[in-house]
Amino acid sequence: MNLALVPRPEEELGPLGRLEALCDPGSIQLVRGEVLSRRMGERTSAGDGVVGATGRVDGRAIACFAQDPSYLGGSLGEAHADTICQVLRLAGRARIPVVGFVESAGARLQEGVAALGGYGRIFREHVALSGQVPQISVVCGASAGGGSYAPALTDVVVMTRRASMFLTGPGVVAEVTGEQVDAATLGGPRVHERNGVCQMVADSDLDAAWMVRDLLDYLPQHALEQPQRWPTVDPPGVLPDAAVPDEPRKVYDVRDVARTLVDGGRLLELNARWGRNMVTAFARLDGRAVGVVANQPRHLGGVLNADAATKAARFVRTCDAYGLPLVVLVDTPGFLPGVGQEKGGIIRHGAKLVHAFAAATVPRVTVVLRKAFGGAFIAMNSRDLGADLVVAWPRAQMGVMGPQQAVDLVRRRDIAAAEDPPRARERFAAGYAEEHQTAASAAAEGIIDEVIAPSATRDRLAGTLRTLSTSERPFRPARNIPL
Repeated sequence: MNLALVPRPEEELGPLGRLEALCDPGSIQLVRGEVLSRRMGERTSAGDGVVGATGRVDGRAIACFAQDPSYLGGSLGEAHADTICQVLRLAGRARIPVVGFVESAGARLQEGVAALGGYGRIFREHVALSGQVPQISVVCGASAGGGSYAPALTDVVVMTRRASMFLTGPGVVAEVTGEQVDAATLGGPRVHERNGVCQMVADSDLDAAWMVRDLLDYLPQHALEQPQRWPTVDPPGVLPDAAVPDEPRKVYDVRDVARTLVDGGRLLELNARWGRNMVTAFARLDGRAVGVVANQPRHLGGVLNADAATKAARFVRTCDAYGLPLVVLVDTPGFLPGVGQEKGGIIRHGAKLVHAFAAATVPRVTVVLRKAFGGAFIAMNSRDLGADLVVAWPRAQMGVMGPQQAVDLVRRRDIAAAEDPPRARERFAAGYAEEHQTAASAAAEGIIDEVIAPSATRDRLAGTLRTLSTSERPFRPARNIPL
């Protein structure tokens, strides 16, 4: 197979080099390496611009492919598409993860509708595998048209710093709309890590390959297999509540709390730049791979809005598809109010999160750290939504709304009649919170299971997941659809 490439910067690898960086040394076996396009005549080249293979990552079998931009810009023709489809079908039959390195100019103009048909076949194969085996896409350069749609159908999209994705390139945009824009501004990682298309960004091809190896460590071979378990590693010796201020309105980074609970204090965060008021990350707890979903008070006070709800819902579906238990950390004042959110469909987006949690069959545990009010209390994996365990820290508050807002409704006349209405409001709010919104009152009413000391949180969660790991998860065929 002709793998000669145009010169590249040191941090960029050719198609075979990308697969070699991903896979264990000596494990790669090529697929359709000598195939030729019937439509390209003398311009044809062995492999037709894509390297398909099987290999191993940490000893585990995977399927993989990498497009070759040195041959017709990595454009997709009929034979090129057939190779990718063959790799995807192999992944399905063997029930192994599939990783694709994407760098393509889109459908090959010289092959017309045959190239478009090739994208249709690839899309169908991706959808057939959705929720059945892990699918990861690495976008390494400019990827246009179907070259951007195909990654969007997979579970995780990684982009390198030099990559870009768009349905129509800068030239077409300039011709149709008159906008003058370069590839990075139109569809670079700074764009797609903020709109949810891209889950992770790597500095180089090699960094991306190692990032994918790390991702695969948290995922099983297929949906019916348990994720691999590793020996337990204690987190840093910091108490969980040390990161949480006593003041209800003071901000903090919820990742600091999560790191005190998970093995080695290590999180692999997805979509870190999108919906930043919600944190979604892979981690390990007592050696088990888990998904962490947490409100982030550091951004927008941890409120739920359309982006945060959609981001969390997609992550919950991914974890549920591949058998990862969910650890949910709650500190939210509720859903973000306002005309903009209502016009943006917050009801629809919030419903995605409710649906994702209610439909999940994996073990689910929730910890209320500081506050949980309104519909967000329900949406964040509440007891009534089907959580297996819901606990709260002693100072946590829960209710229909914040105490100040509540007394504005239930004690409005008393506040207005008081000699000092602001002070009366504060007094009534404190009394209302003490009577109706404490963790102890929620436990007494069965809304949560128990109140626990922050220092006991890790052991309590680990023990619950250990117990639930003995149960057999019901088989429910599903697709990890884009949201």
